[in-house]
Amino acid sequence: MSKHSRRRTLTALSGVAAALALSVPAANALTSDTTVTPAAHGQDAFKSRTDAAVRKSLKSLVKEDGFPGALASLSDPGGRARNYTAGVGNLKTRSRVPADGQVRIASNTKMFTATVVLQLVGEGRIDLDAPIETYLPGLVRGDGIDGRNITVRQLLQHTSGLADYDEEVVKDYLTKQQHRYFEPRELLEFGLGKKALFAPGTGWSYSNTNYVLAGLLVQKVTGRPVGEEITNRIIKPLGLRHTYWPGVGDQTIKGRHPHGYFATAPNTPYTDVTEQDPSAAWAAGGLIGTPSDLNRFLTALLDGKLLEPEQLKEMKTTVDAPDLDTVGDGHYGLGLATFKLSCGGYAWTHGGNAPGYTTRNAVTEDGRAATIAVTALPTTLPAAEHIEAALDTALCTR
Repeated sequence: MSKHSRRRTLTALSGVAAALALSVPAANALTSDTTVTPAAHGQDAFKSRTDAAVRKSLKSLVKEDGFPGALASLSDPGGRARNYTAGVGNLKTRSRVPADGQVRIASNTKMFTATVVLQLVGEGRIDLDAPIETYLPGLVRGDGIDGRNITVRQLLQHTSGLADYDEEVVKDYLTKQQHRYFEPRELLEFGLGKKALFAPGTGWSYSNTNYVLAGLLVQKVTGRPVGEEITNRIIKPLGLRHTYWPGVGDQTIKGRHPHGYFATAPNTPYTDVTEQDPSAAWAAGGLIGTPSDLNRFLTALLDGKLLEPEQLKEMKTTVDAPDLDTVGDGHYGLGLATFKLSCGGYAWTHGGNAPGYTTRNAVTEDGRAATIAVTALPTTLPAAEHIEAALDTALCTR
């Protein structure tokens, strides 16, 4: 990702004027020690060196980068896990961050949506290389946009050329958008109202518009809500007890969770945005879950527990994605991406950003899994880099 692209992304995520800012600035959220909570099994699974490195990285995210709280969950190839926290879970009460607490996992939802689409491909109900026009006739039209020329694969791969609608739902976030409900078709209109970025299949650009269309595709083919399909096809079969699709109008987080905060610029006060309407993300980013559930999902996906080999191979077939992350050399498949590791090779990943929460997660080829979450969006490029560095630390320190 170029510096210009990264800064543009951070600006879009941070939004503008904070009308309801808390009186407690980010720099004051630094007093809680890191905690390490072993899972029920495998308390000796991780060497002390790994524990120390993860503790240090989380403390740094709080102390140096000013995130109110940080969480991590690691698991080894045998599924034995440990959970870590740093900072505070509530800036007003100074309570601790709940170990493995629920957060808004944002664009990690794309992995779930893409998985359902690929399951339907395996069932013969969707053709990856068919135009989206086949399933949603007459819907995808705009300046340089024609659904007869955009395939299902290109939507999942972000090679459709459709522009993102994110700026429309982030601008004036605190004053206008935080509690606003959006219909999926409204989100789609935002995206289709912009000129195509390039001809389908000739470039790559991350766009939530693609996954709103993927959600509408699932609903058209199955006749059921996309959240229900994700729940019945993925969440329930895998026993992800702390992951769920919020109901219409539900602005809360149901389980134990750290509060999420929003700042408009570095060193400015935080606003509590824990309660918000998640409809602006929908099939592109609406899920709520825990770090350990994310690890279990991604591990199960890569182990072939959700997709047949042919569909998993398609999902892992990537194209260059130069603006994917701060590490560089990223590649994107069908709702699944790569993360370059400092210890060599790549891990499979996605990650997500929502007002109040940032998550970065990955699973290595040998089955090590890690998820890092912080309770605010980064407002500087170094802060974004440090979150991804913490993920690398969790996966590469032995």
